[in-house]
Amino acid sequence: MKNHLLILLLFISFFSCKYEKKTQTGSTETSPIISQKIEYASGFSIENHETYKKIQIISPWPDAKNTFTYILYSKGTPRPSSTPDAKFIAVPVDNLVVSSTTDIPILEYLDIENMLVGFPHTDYISSKRTRALIDSGKIKELGNNGHLNTERTLEIAPELIIGYSATGDTKTYDLLERTGIPVVMNGSWMEQHPLGRAEWIKFIAAFVGKEVEASNIFENIKKDYTQAQSLAQKTTISPTVLSGNMFKDIWHVPGGDSYIAKFFKDANTTYIWEDTKKTGSIALSFESVFEKAQQAELWIGSGVASSLSELQEKNNRYSLFDAFKNKSVYSSALKTGPTGGLLYYELGPMRPDLILKDIIRIAHPELLTAYEPYFFEKLN
Repeated sequence: MKNHLLILLLFISFFSCKYEKKTQTGSTETSPIISQKIEYASGFSIENHETYKKIQIISPWPDAKNTFTYILYSKGTPRPSSTPDAKFIAVPVDNLVVSSTTDIPILEYLDIENMLVGFPHTDYISSKRTRALIDSGKIKELGNNGHLNTERTLEIAPELIIGYSATGDTKTYDLLERTGIPVVMNGSWMEQHPLGRAEWIKFIAAFVGKEVEASNIFENIKKDYTQAQSLAQKTTISPTVLSGNMFKDIWHVPGGDSYIAKFFKDANTTYIWEDTKKTGSIALSFESVFEKAQQAELWIGSGVASSLSELQEKNNRYSLFDAFKNKSVYSSALKTGPTGGLLYYELGPMRPDLILKDIIRIAHPELLTAYEPYFFEKLN
């Protein structure tokens, strides 16, 4: 054990010197600090200054008591004056490590997936473009998200790590940061507005010099989303919707202020639990769900079952719901990558416009008649 600790300390000492030398030397190339604005995201903010930008992460995980502040300045230029508790990062970076599959579409939309040098649990990635890089050995397997393989991460020496934590445990990230590798935390999954999640493309873009591209991409997604929302509001029909499924003895349904409930509202449906003031999920018994949602017209988000018979095998009482009897059950878990990753969880946060259109097509078949649902499929 002592030998492992000694080796790790030597790694830290070596890479600290390496990154300190890189910072002192600097690049001869500089890039302008391009201004950015945030419209929907509430989990991070950007302050634009003449020679740097200040990014604050406000909600990195549930009940977070601290924020993270990053000062981004152009490579080859003097570091800005000290800001208490801020981390300084010279940009644009040339390569990086991300830790959530939701970051993969962002890299691809910005056309910088070649910058990715490592990822924890690569089997979760579904995208064909990024999987090709994994298969060719250009993206290294880094183990578990919560506990990155430190030695392997140090070997590939990324210029930036974009981390993620569901609980606030950042011990591994803190250790890697002490080697001189900058770590920034991504809290996109905490956003409750669908467009807020998609807007985190601007966060990643700030570190790679793709601010203009990110803004254009987001504007197109926002336009598609708002146009679909406006179309749905024109209909007077608002079908009732049930969502979620049983895990062991508990049925988890999205809260009325949740990300999922926002989709149902914008698609002009009547979500059974829309009046509950909760952003996360609500744990209920089967009996309480059945009492309230037995006559729901649609069941959208039924879990991983690929057919009605398979769903019934998981719990025979599912067949008692009207939505089941009328074959109006839809799942987003049927499209997977070659190694089992779910496309909905990878691409969905970046493309809320497609999720919304899917739900509108299901709830209002007379609208978007030429549109084929992208994520949700009807169980037969």
